[in-house]
Amino acid sequence: MPTLDVGGGKVIELDEDGFMVDPNEWTPECAVALAKTEGVEELTDTHWKIINYLRDYYQKNGIAPMIRKLCKDTGIKLKEVYELFPSGPAKGACKLAGLPKPTGCV
Repeated sequence: MPTLDVGGGKVIELDEDGFMVDPNEWTPECAVALAKTEGVEELTDTHWKIINYLRDYYQKNGIAPMIRKLCKDTGIKLKEVYELFPSGPAKGACKLAGLPKPTGCV
């Protein structure tokens, strides 16, 4: 199983798609390390707004939100989400937030 060194001696296990095997191991440092695997060199405040929204929503509901809900609740337009997370909200944003790989359309 692939792993990712997130620094400070912490190594996390990833599935075949690069998502964390154990979302409970997530830390902000994990998001930074995972971002680099997605071609995102620096996480801005807007990245963190989306990541934190996804984490909060998932913790309350047990699933990732639909993309329309994410955009409506955060006030961030879909186009900007794709600019921030080039691989998209499901693959990129959910991955950085430490969520399991979504099964449907986020």
